[in-house]
Amino acid sequence: MLKRALFTLPVLAFAFFILLTSVLRTASVKYEFSRVGAVQNDEQVLGDESSEINYYLAYPGKVLPDSPLWSVKALRDRIWLMITTNPGRKAELKLLFADKRIGMSRILFEKGKCEVGFSTLTKAEKYLEEAGIQEEENREKGIDTSEFLLTLYLSSLKHQQVINDILKIAPEDARPDIIRTKNYPKYVGEKARQALNEKGISYPESPFDGD
Repeated sequence: MLKRALFTLPVLAFAFFILLTSVLRTASVKYEFSRVGAVQNDEQVLGDESSEINYYLAYPGKVLPDSPLWSVKALRDRIWLMITTNPGRKAELKLLFADKRIGMSRILFEKGKCEVGFSTLTKAEKYLEEAGIQEEENREKGIDTSEFLLTLYLSSLKHQQVINDILKIAPEDARPDIIRTKNYPKYVGEKARQALNEKGISYPESPFDGD
């Protein structure tokens, strides 16, 4: 009986993993865009050195959404969020996931994988929006979010910059959808700026106010 249980448990765990991977893949939104020229260098991620915005995006890692291992990585992130009870840390995690995914999105567009690149971009901006909502909830609870607010604001500027970079290499038929995603970082940035003003905290001006 014990031997049978020891044999059955690994099989069930493997079957659950396969099922979970299939569910995550079928749940993801599919997009079809024209192809653009691919860039093979996965390491040329962010180009922050030449940026006018003093904000560095987190390194996105080697496993990207076009990898068979991505489902495991995405699941890890969700579990990480679920078990994080500190509200300040939860906001930081959501921002971290947003920053990593927008870097991944740019790499995917550079590789010519526009459909998965766009899907990743929308997830990045959703995480950014969630980070902003979490900050507001934390502030209403009396938590000091001053430092995080400035980080959130700078991140929103960087996201707008990266989206502009993506627009330069994206196929023509993808650009209207990509432009619409800019509404997320714009809104998050505006809300963060209002809160910074209320707290009397200085911040750099946005170079995208006229966009």
